[in-house]
Amino acid sequence: MSAGPPYRPACVAGSGALLEVAESIAADWADVGLRGSFLARDIDTGEQLGFDVDEPLPLASVAKVPLALVVLDRIAAGELDAARPVTVDPATSSVGPTGLAAFRHPATAAVGDLLLLMLSVSDNAAADALFGLVPVAEVDARLREWECGDLRLRHRMNRMYECAAGAVGDDFSLALELAVRDDRAGRHTIETLDPAHANAGTATALVDLLQRVWRDEVARPAATAELRRLMGMQVFTHRLAGELRADTLRLSGKTGTFLHLRHEIGVVEADSGDRVAMAALTRGDRRAGLAPDLDLAIGIAARQAFEALRR
Repeated sequence: MSAGPPYRPACVAGSGALLEVAESIAADWADVGLRGSFLARDIDTGEQLGFDVDEPLPLASVAKVPLALVVLDRIAAGELDAARPVTVDPATSSVGPTGLAAFRHPATAAVGDLLLLMLSVSDNAAADALFGLVPVAEVDARLREWECGDLRLRHRMNRMYECAAGAVGDDFSLALELAVRDDRAGRHTIETLDPAHANAGTATALVDLLQRVWRDEVARPAATAELRRLMGMQVFTHRLAGELRADTLRLSGKTGTFLHLRHEIGVVEADSGDRVAMAALTRGDRRAGLAPDLDLAIGIAARQAFEALRR
């Protein structure tokens, strides 16, 4: 197979110094075998840096953030009760390694607690139980009403696993190999890795959404406040927060991981008042279920961007 043309990301920045940071991050990602898009923006000044920010990519579990916002907005409007009990049966629920998705017996949780499980431990069963209350089409329609740009929700979380299984059966190591190979070839055997069919978005659309959530400029203020609180409870801190560990910093985020996709979006807040929204949407270029060096590259990018943008 030919190597193809060299990768040349399209960088964006508000100044020459910020452009140098964006170019450095893109080069570091290329060196470790990461492709994708990155955007960091000061929520209050609008200064930003990044590259390939308008490239649509499948969102994996990052899609749980807009789902949560729509559910929380319905709760804030009095259309849905956060205390409403929902029973999740493993015989019919979505698969996944965490939360209710890993349970072997039926369990009942309130809507509000499903939101917590979905955002804190990325519980797929909790997410799809919420999709059972607020269908995918309704979530996507609300995003259109809110003018959320290139952010589309098209399927439940379990659809990702169904499409992978349809292509390779139960051999998910083969699915990972297929995802990497197809990405190099520019095709998508697994439908939910195709941005035209997947839950998909761009770094710009996701950072825009985070900015509006943190500024209470989308949905009802009670919904955005609760989303900020729940995103602050995420237990996975190995990507954006990996190089931003300090008592004076807080990161509220949501990861997204599926096959060769390693994403995270979030907001870094400092005691000084600096607030930087970020989106890192990546595709690994090798067959590796665990790749701490790729996660580290995302963390280094977040630190470099935050340090460059903070006032």
